[in-house]
Amino acid sequence: MVVEVVNVSEFQQLAKQILPKMYYDYFTGGAEDEHTLKENVDAFRRITFRPRVLIDVSRINLSTNILGYDMSSPIMVAPTAFHSLAHSEGEVATAKAAAASNTIMVLSYSSTRTIEEVASSCNGIRFFQLYVFKRRDVSATLVQRAERNGFKAVVLTVDTPKLGRRWRDIRNKMVSPQLKNFDGLLATEVVAENGSNLEAFASQTLDSSLNWNDIEWLRSITNLPIILKGVLTAEDAVKAVEVGVAGVIVSNHGARQLDFVPATISVLEEVVQAVRGRIPVLLDGGIRRGTDVFKALALGAQAVLIGRPVIYGLAAKGQYGVTRVIEMLRDELELTMSLCGCCSVKDITRNHVRTEREKLQSLL
Repeated sequence: MVVEVVNVSEFQQLAKQILPKMYYDYFTGGAEDEHTLKENVDAFRRITFRPRVLIDVSRINLSTNILGYDMSSPIMVAPTAFHSLAHSEGEVATAKAAAASNTIMVLSYSSTRTIEEVASSCNGIRFFQLYVFKRRDVSATLVQRAERNGFKAVVLTVDTPKLGRRWRDIRNKMVSPQLKNFDGLLATEVVAENGSNLEAFASQTLDSSLNWNDIEWLRSITNLPIILKGVLTAEDAVKAVEVGVAGVIVSNHGARQLDFVPATISVLEEVVQAVRGRIPVLLDGGIRRGTDVFKALALGAQAVLIGRPVIYGLAAKGQYGVTRVIEMLRDELELTMSLCGCCSVKDITRNHVRTEREKLQSLL
């Protein structure tokens, strides 16, 4: 008897059954004690709704726009590495699912299918995620290939001067697959005597000197807009505006870098208030329900990005699984909007949610 999957969490259970332990742990695990990994999800549960009633919600419009690009809903595909470990078609299947869902996919720099393969697989709006290497020419080449192949923005990951300590990968002696984007550019086969070769590769290649002044360098090698991924404070949000980037993503790298940083949803408002509407603010981390998407929008995000749920859908059912994950979250968002009295994403306001801080203040 085949049981129909009815929510994202069930896709995770399927993925756990299908994937080898090393790969499941890689996709699922976080840094060190994994406190922030758990908190990313739990923090959403402490936010409650303030629904409005007697509003005509017979027509619901989920569409939105990011950097001038229309999407069917404010749910984007986050950059995640090594999709071929989840499914043989890898990032090509994910790209097709994102395009069929009329949403934006951010392709990871460490994709297992090349920039060119993903670009030629289907029509769709795609952004390219970038890490900056000690060899700047490698980063420049990747960006220029993405631009030539129709990618519409660069998502610069700024929270990884060094790779976070992920005990699951160390214990499993995680070995990365071949990264075809680097063929002829950079050797990716690194042998680590102890632990994960991912950590060894990162320590040898990532440029830990990357700083605010380098945004100008990146701007000099591409005409694409630049979005900073990994902003968690008002101070950095203000700096991002000052250096002229096109947007920021409130992200703690899926809790894979520094443990005991706050859940992204808990610092979203801080960043939104610092930006003051001058650039779009997006959020990733912990999205498992359409209700989570609504809460993020209510606290000021213009869209969210989903990472692990995409991988779980891909592992379980390939392209169809990714499409279903996006559809499930979109359907749950639509229902939440209906029950809160919001006919469009623009109708979702701060007054529709109550945070833990407000609950505590009401007791004083």
